[in-house]
Amino acid sequence: MNKVAIYPGTFDPITFGHIDVIKKGLKLFSKLIVAVSDGENKNYLFSSDERVDIVKKALFSDLKLSKKKIEVITFTSLTTNLCKKYKSNIILRGLRAVSDFEYEFQLAGMNRKLNSNIETLFLMSDIENQIISSKFVKEIVKLKGDIKKFTTKSTIRSLNRKYE
Repeated sequence: MNKVAIYPGTFDPITFGHIDVIKKGLKLFSKLIVAVSDGENKNYLFSSDERVDIVKKALFSDLKLSKKKIEVITFTSLTTNLCKKYKSNIILRGLRAVSDFEYEFQLAGMNRKLNSNIETLFLMSDIENQIISSKFVKEIVKLKGDIKKFTTKSTIRSLNRKYE
């Protein structure tokens, strides 16, 4: 079965929590579109081009995941429109904690109202990565802390360059 799933997010930067969701998604789908959001209502540390590059380095250079099964793109449209473009009816979302659920539940409902053929599938990262957030990773780096347990080597290099 040729099933494509869309995994949208800001990935500012990508963390081991995101990577857990990607790895689990690869077990379920023949192709995963990692869609880096370029919405205007966020204050990003990295530009969308930088985030795409960071995600690609983390997935393909650091972790050696399959380029045949993963495509990394940037998008500014509705996620439901992205699904249409890539002929997917699955939006993949990660859940870390109960605090994520309310927002994700509302988002899934809105996407369902926009296109009733689209299902949102929630995956949880492994327990040791559920506490990781991009926000905290950036804060730790800014304060000169060690983030080796939270993201890949190339992502750490990118973050260190930003905060030099």
